[in-house]
Amino acid sequence: MEYHYPIDLDWSNDEMMDVIAFFNQIEAYYESHVKSDQVIEHYKRFKNVVPSKAEEKQIFKTFEKASGYNSYKVVQLAKSEPGTTISHSS
Repeated sequence: MEYHYPIDLDWSNDEMMDVIAFFNQIEAYYESHVKSDQVIEHYKRFKNVVPSKAEEKQIFKTFEKASGYNSYKVVQLAKSEPGTTISHSS
Protein backbone atom coordinates (compact mmCIF):
# COMPACT_ATOMS: atom_id res chain seq x y z
CA MET A 1 0.00 0.00 0.00
CA GLU A 2 1.11 3.50 -0.74
CA TYR A 3 -0.01 6.11 1.79
CA HIS A 4 1.46 8.67 4.17
CA TYR A 5 1.44 8.57 7.94
CA PRO A 6 -0.35 11.41 9.74
CA ILE A 7 2.71 13.26 11.03
CA ASP A 8 2.92 16.70 12.62
CA LEU A 9 6.04 18.51 11.43
CA ASP A 10 6.29 20.20 14.83
CA TRP A 11 7.12 16.84 16.42
CA SER A 12 10.74 15.93 17.08
CA ASN A 13 12.40 13.16 15.09
CA ASP A 14 12.00 10.78 18.05
CA GLU A 15 8.32 11.65 18.37
CA MET A 16 7.77 11.03 14.66
CA MET A 17 9.52 7.68 14.97
CA ASP A 18 7.29 6.72 17.94
CA VAL A 19 4.14 7.54 15.98
CA ILE A 20 5.36 5.66 12.90
CA ALA A 21 6.33 2.66 15.06
CA PHE A 22 2.82 2.62 16.52
CA PHE A 23 1.23 2.65 13.07
CA ASN A 24 3.64 -0.13 12.01
CA GLN A 25 2.07 -2.24 14.78
CA ILE A 26 -1.40 -1.52 13.39
CA GLU A 27 -0.22 -2.51 9.92
CA ALA A 28 1.31 -5.72 11.30
CA TYR A 29 -2.04 -6.63 12.89
CA TYR A 30 -3.84 -6.33 9.56
CA GLU A 31 -1.09 -7.75 7.34
CA SER A 32 0.21 -10.64 9.46
CA HIS A 33 0.16 -10.71 13.27
CA VAL A 34 1.46 -8.77 16.25
CA LYS A 35 1.91 -9.29 19.98
CA SER A 36 -0.76 -7.45 21.94
CA ASP A 37 1.81 -6.29 24.50
CA GLN A 38 3.84 -4.67 21.71
CA VAL A 39 0.75 -2.80 20.48
CA ILE A 40 0.13 -1.49 24.00
CA GLU A 41 3.77 -0.47 24.47
CA HIS A 42 3.81 1.45 21.18
CA TYR A 43 0.42 2.98 21.96
CA LYS A 44 1.82 4.32 25.26
CA ARG A 45 4.67 5.97 23.36
CA PHE A 46 2.16 7.34 20.84
CA LYS A 47 0.15 8.81 23.74
CA ASN A 48 3.29 10.55 25.03
CA VAL A 49 3.43 12.35 21.69
CA VAL A 50 -0.34 12.80 21.30
CA PRO A 51 -1.87 13.12 24.78
CA SER A 52 -5.08 14.78 23.55
CA LYS A 53 -7.95 12.33 22.96
CA ALA A 54 -9.43 14.64 20.31
CA GLU A 55 -6.13 14.82 18.42
CA GLU A 56 -5.72 11.04 18.74
CA LYS A 57 -9.16 10.50 17.20
CA GLN A 58 -8.32 12.85 14.33
CA ILE A 59 -4.98 11.13 13.65
CA PHE A 60 -6.62 7.68 13.81
CA LYS A 61 -9.34 8.86 11.41
CA THR A 62 -6.75 10.27 8.98
CA PHE A 63 -4.73 7.03 9.11
CA GLU A 64 -7.83 4.88 8.60
CA LYS A 65 -8.95 6.98 5.65
CA ALA A 66 -5.53 6.55 4.01
CA SER A 67 -4.90 2.88 4.89
CA GLY A 68 -8.25 1.30 5.69
CA TYR A 69 -6.83 0.19 9.07
CA ASN A 70 -8.78 0.96 12.25
CA SER A 71 -6.24 1.78 14.98
CA TYR A 72 -8.82 2.13 17.74
CA LYS A 73 -10.15 -1.41 17.26
CA VAL A 74 -6.64 -2.87 17.30
CA VAL A 75 -5.73 -1.04 20.53
CA GLN A 76 -8.96 -2.17 22.18
CA LEU A 77 -8.36 -5.79 21.12
CA ALA A 78 -4.77 -5.66 22.37
CA LYS A 79 -5.96 -4.32 25.74
CA SER A 80 -8.58 -7.07 26.02
CA GLU A 81 -6.12 -9.88 25.15
CA PRO A 82 -2.83 -9.10 26.92
CA GLY A 83 0.05 -11.51 26.42
CA THR A 84 -1.32 -12.94 23.18
CA THR A 85 -0.60 -12.72 19.49
CA ILE A 86 -3.40 -11.02 17.59
CA SER A 87 -4.17 -10.70 13.88
CA HIS A 88 -6.95 -9.53 11.63
CA SER A 89 -7.29 -12.99 10.11
CA SER A 90 -7.96 -14.75 13.43
